Amino acid sequence: MNTIQEKDHYLIPAYGRYPISFVRGDGVRLYDTEGKEYLDFFSGIGVNALGYGHPAYTQALKDQMDRLMHISNYFYTPGLLEAAEHVVKATKLNKVFFANSGTEATEGAMKLARKYWFNKTGHSDSEIISFHHSFHGRSTGALKLTGNPHYQEAFGPLIDNVKYATLNDIDSVKALVTDHTAAVIVEPVQGEGGVNPCDKQFLKDLRALCDANDICLIFDEVQCGMGRTGTIMTYFQYDVMPDVVCLAKILGAGIPVGAFVANEKYGSAFAPGDHGSTYGGNPLAMAAVNAVFEVYEKEHIVGHAAEMGRYLEEKLDEVVAEKAIAESHRGLGLMQGLVLSEPAGPYVKKLLDKGLIVVTAGERVLRMLPPLVIETSDIDEAIAKIKSVL
Repeated sequence: MNTIQEKDHYLIPAYGRYPISFVRGDGVRLYDTEGKEYLDFFSGIGVNALGYGHPAYTQALKDQMDRLMHISNYFYTPGLLEAAEHVVKATKLNKVFFANSGTEATEGAMKLARKYWFNKTGHSDSEIISFHHSFHGRSTGALKLTGNPHYQEAFGPLIDNVKYATLNDIDSVKALVTDHTAAVIVEPVQGEGGVNPCDKQFLKDLRALCDANDICLIFDEVQCGMGRTGTIMTYFQYDVMPDVVCLAKILGAGIPVGAFVANEKYGSAFAPGDHGSTYGGNPLAMAAVNAVFEVYEKEHIVGHAAEMGRYLEEKLDEVVAEKAIAESHRGLGLMQGLVLSEPAGPYVKKLLDKGLIVVTAGERVLRMLPPLVIETSDIDEAIAKIKSVL
């Protein structure tokens, strides 16, 4: 078997990988090359909602591989049309474009908002407002929308006309709005930035501000969407509808899929040739999307996730009450961050040694994004490991 020491030099060193190589998964457990078992409370950066080896999901992919893998977007497939219906009904929007990742979803949403602006004004000098501590992807456009100079500083020049407001401060957004503002993009719960939820009134005020100025309101639910926070879309908890929403991660539950979904007003801005993706919407990816929605319906996954999210919050309350190093916890549902009084990185490593996978979000936050199929016994086990390490 290939070892890390023998083969790592073949990889471009873009990741700070932990020295663990996984070979299989089962339910909410992962197993490395040494046979060690890990309880997965990160699910591949919030992707593996159904855990590992879910029979209906894996069978759907096997069946599709036997039929058709790729044809291009010059043609339709039944799976594409079915997946489009699923996503539109789930988001309560009107039109969807399928891509391959969250970054691509962000790029497409940004282009869509700018195309609407161009159609309206005849000018290509639009501006976009994002937020400090946000994260929207790694391509140069999405990177510019990411409100963290650390990610940007080595890769300029990036795109122009992006400004950054402060989350949950509507006055900071109003101060940046001009006659050229085409879009505001926001994560209802910031992920990489520290698991920071938006205030309900803030999103309502943001919606009103965009309505008053004909500005496209884009929600990035790549990490927090698809049931992660206890409703199929997080924005349903806020009673605020976006004009466009970006999805990925759980949408394919392990197969790379991204999407941006728009209402009729913005979804009609593109014309043929304005955007594209060779692999976007391919039959295998659409089989994954359809399988996710079918399992969600049959097994009541979103309701289960909401119940488990409430239980996880209760158990994190215990950690904060018992451990002085644990200052607080924040998040929604099964997207939680435990805020420590010192850097969280060393504790991630100690938890890995104990067989629990979590990662950081910012310097002092332990981030938890477990599969949505976890049970209370899994949460109890994870909390026991966290308490012992803290």
